[in-house]
Amino acid sequence: MKGLRWRYTRLPSQVEDAASGEEGEEEKEEEEETAPAPGPGLAPEDPVEPQLTEASQVLGTSEIRQLSLHLPPRVSGHPWSLVFCTARDGFSLRTLYRQMEGHSGPVLLVLRDLDGQMFGAFSSSALRLSQGFYGTGETFLFSFSPQLKVFKWTGSNSFFVKGDLDSLMMGSGSGQFGLWLDGDLYHGGSQPCATFNNEVLARQEQFCIQEVEAWVLS
Repeated sequence: MKGLRWRYTRLPSQVEDAASGEEGEEEKEEEEETAPAPGPGLAPEDPVEPQLTEASQVLGTSEIRQLSLHLPPRVSGHPWSLVFCTARDGFSLRTLYRQMEGHSGPVLLVLRDLDGQMFGAFSSSALRLSQGFYGTGETFLFSFSPQLKVFKWTGSNSFFVKGDLDSLMMGSGSGQFGLWLDGDLYHGGSQPCATFNNEVLARQEQFCIQEVEAWVLS
C-alpha cells in the first residue's frame, strides 16, 4: 500500500526564490525546521482497502488494491459481496440476472479469458434486463494487460449498460461495443467504442471466457 500511496500523492510545488546565496539557504533551512511533519491519518487520498466476503478466483490482492483506487468515493469502505461466479453458479447470463435481483448495485464485473487476460467493467447499478441503455458516468471499463488500464466515460454518449436475454453490452458507438458477453457467458468481444474511448480489453476482439465474477459493492 505504501508504494501506491506515493504514486498518487501530489508533491508540493517548489517555491521559486528570487533571492540567492546565503540568504536563500537560510530561508530554506528555516522552512525545513518549522514545517510540521505530516502525522498518521493525514492522507485522505489513501483508499480504504476493500473487504471481500470470499476470495476471488480472478483477481489477486494487487489487482484488487489497484482497482479500488479508481472506484467512486461513495463505495469506499463498502464490502465486496460475490453475487455471481461461473465456478459456483454456472455459465448462464440469465442466472447472473437472477442473482442480481434485490440488489441495486453498484457492480464490479471481472473476467478472465482462455488467454489468461483479466478485464471487466464497473457499473453504477445492478446488471439487469433492460429495454435500452442505463447507468451513469461512473461506469468504466478496465483491463490488466498486464498493468491496469482504466477507461472512463468520455461524455460523447450515454450507452453505458444494456442487458438482453442473449447478451450483455457495456459501452457502444458506431455499431461497436466496449464489452459484450453472450447468453452462455462463454463467448465475448471487445472493440473501441465512443462511450469510453477504450482499447480492446482482451488480446483480440473475440475471446472465450474462462471465469466471470460479479461483485456488488454496497
